[in-house]
Amino acid sequence: MSFGQLPYDVSHLLGGGMLLLSFVLLYQRRVGAVINALALQGGILALAAAWQALVQGAPQLYLTALIAFGAKAVLIPLALRTLLRRLDLHRTVETALGIGPSLVAGVALVALAILVVLPITAGSRAIAREDLALALSVVLLGMLMMITRRNAILQVAGLMTLENGLILAAVGVAGMPLVVELSTAALVMMLLVVGGVFVFQIRERFDTVDTGFLERHRGEAE
Repeated sequence: MSFGQLPYDVSHLLGGGMLLLSFVLLYQRRVGAVINALALQGGILALAAAWQALVQGAPQLYLTALIAFGAKAVLIPLALRTLLRRLDLHRTVETALGIGPSLVAGVALVALAILVVLPITAGSRAIAREDLALALSVVLLGMLMMITRRNAILQVAGLMTLENGLILAAVGVAGMPLVVELSTAALVMMLLVVGGVFVFQIRERFDTVDTGFLERHRGEAE
């Protein structure tokens, strides 16, 4: 393998690892396992940002990698585990869509991302085109997880996955200003706090974090 091919291969290995973990998140039904996979995905995102800093000669991306590792691989999973202990939820949860159909829908979304991104980025560098396709796939799978999971904690995990895909896309584009990553990270931290408050409110009022239980209180269930 030539050195000229190395940036391409490593970048796609890291992006592919994030995409694989998105499928792991879709497959898992245990809350603890989802948090572990989310932490691992955050660690790979940090590695991807550090690698892009080296490839692009953009030292500011090293700071992005450090923030991604601290927030997504350590702090956010730690906060979710604390939330898990306080709610005493070490069990499987119900899904709005079965595991099999969820994975099939995920494969279809990945195919859609490839069909959309590759043609419209035909004039871009190959490494950027492939990274954008992988990043969009991660974003779409995060959205799918938010839709198909009825547990509020898993919906927050889906939101984190979606944002991981956005940052993967941002660091893969040469010249992307650091303020974009920092603003996005701050937004996610705020959303995590809001999500935590939301979960506690559900638990306090209805003694469950299953959002499907709210349907009867909205008059949507018989």
